[in-house]
Formats: sequence, structure tokens, C-alpha cells
Amino acid sequence: MNVLVVGGAGYIGSVVVEELVRSRDSALVLDDLSTGHKDAVAPLAYFVQGGIQDVKKLDEAFEVKRIDCVVHLAGKSLVAESVAHPDRYEEANVTTGVRLLEAMRAHGVKDIVFSSTAAVYDASAPMPLREDSPLHPSNPYGGTKLRFERILAERAAKGDLRYVALRYFNVAGASIDRGEDHREETHLVPLLIDAARGARGSIPVYGEDYPTPDGTAVRDYVHVVDVAEAHLRAMRYLSDGGESRAFNLGSGKGASVREVIAAVEAVAGRRVPTHAAPRRPGDPPTLIASSEEARRVLRWCPRFEELEVILETAWDWRSRHPEGYRE
Repeated sequence: MNVLVVGGAGYIGSVVVEELVRSRDSALVLDDLSTGHKDAVAPLAYFVQGGIQDVKKLDEAFEVKRIDCVVHLAGKSLVAESVAHPDRYEEANVTTGVRLLEAMRAHGVKDIVFSSTAAVYDASAPMPLREDSPLHPSNPYGGTKLRFERILAERAAKGDLRYVALRYFNVAGASIDRGEDHREETHLVPLLIDAARGARGSIPVYGEDYPTPDGTAVRDYVHVVDVAEAHLRAMRYLSDGGESRAFNLGSGKGASVREVIAAVEAVAGRRVPTHAAPRRPGDPPTLIASSEEARRVLRWCPRFEELEVILETAWDWRSRHPEGYRE
């Protein structure tokens, strides 16, 4: 298949591209490098530097080869930032996404795999969350992802496209060659790993008074390679005539912030300095996934399910790439 990966130089996108190349699919990448890294793009992928807003670059990405499927991973994804600047998230995650759909229609591309989020759910619903659990985002980030999902559903109902929305829970870990390297890091696992390495100071624990066993927020962690594999399976599912729908991607198990800290300390063999901090606006206390539908329908079989294994791969990659990507 010829696959256009929008946002393919980012953390998850680069591993998706890596898996596409490994499976001998043709991978084309469109990324403006605002948060991604050119060095993260697999050498055998065709790279176009530009964003969806750049009409000429967008057309170039679609015209290199006849595209069979688009994988859409571009957009903004920070909960706290979305609370502070909801208009930016509406533009990046909804308006820009619609521009991509218009480009797909103009170039005769019907299939899209969309990077969605667990933040679309009502966090007060019973855990684990299923695809039919109530949808009620607790922050603007989740709200924009849900609005774009609904746009996809409306267009699919008209026969304009076919889609799979993959609702990620907390993605972590690394492949052998590609890992997590954000210019402004906000994700818990890489922050803790850098603190254990002595590369940064004490890490804030946002909220110690949640209604959870140890008072810290509980999240479901899933390995980035397993997430990438799910994208390939979603592409094949659509190619084989599968119906448009959403799937959860998670482990089905929750780990609190304190448990993740302890696990990083065990993997690193070093203490991680932390300190208490107030809750962040929009952060729900617990998010745990049921991924039974992805396992049943997509035949998705995660290979790295244990938190310790996920952390070991993240620690190994960061230890070998202490400065992240070169550029």
C-alpha cells in the first residue's frame, strides 16, 4: 500500500512509518517539524517538509504516488495547553483536519486512520472504558478530537470516506531506533527517565488527592510499537472493506503516577526526585481501556504489555540517545 503519514516525524508517527517500511509498504511523510524530527523519519520513507496549511506541500505529498490510505497523526495534544488556549486546539485539531479531508477528496483517497484519544470519554464512567462508554470530554483537547471523529462519521455516512479512529490511552516506550524526544517534554515517562539520569531536576506530581488507591492519577500505558502495529492493522481492515468505527488501544490495566515512579526507579536502579504539585485543570483521576474490540476485530496482539517492559525500552533508547535526535 502507498500510505501518507501526516505527522510522521513525531514520536508515534515515526514508529508507524518504521513499521510501514518494515512491512514493505510505501511510506510518504508530511510533517512541518514543529514538534517532530527529520532524523526520526525512516530513510526509506519519502519526506515532504510542510504542514496541512501549505497547499503546495500538501498536493506534493498526495501526488508523489497514488495514495491508498492516510494516517493522520498531526495536531496538538497537551491537555493543560488546550485549557489555556482552546482556540488553538480547535484550529489545529478540527479546522486543519477538515482541510486534510478536502485534500483527500480532491485526490480521490477514501481511507483514513485517525489518531484519536481516550480523552473523548466521560472519565466518570465505569472502568475499563469501552468504545460504547459515554463520550464527554473533560478538556478542550478531548473535545476537539471528538468533534473531528464526528466529522469523520458524518462523511462516512454519506459515502465520502471510510475511517478508523484509534483512541490511544498513554503511549510510552521506544523501538530500537526511535523513541520519545519532545522539545518541551510534558509526558511522565520521559520526564522521570531524564530525572533518573540526572538530566533534569525534581519532577512535579500533579495531584495527590485523587480518589485513587494512593491519591495520584491512574493511567493505562501502551507500547508505541504496539500502537504502530494497530495502525497497520486498521489500514488492512479498511482495505478489506471493514466498516468505519473507533477502537481503543490500551493494556486494560492502570498504573498510578506513584507506581510509574517506582517502576522507573526499579528499571534505572536510581532514585527519581519528585515533589507534590496541584492538580492540572482537565486531568481526570482514572483512565483505563478495554481493547477487546481491537483484539477481536483487528486481531491486534500487543507484544509489550507489562509496564516494566515498556519502561525498559524507553530507558534503553534514552540511554543510547541522551540528547535525543541530532537536529
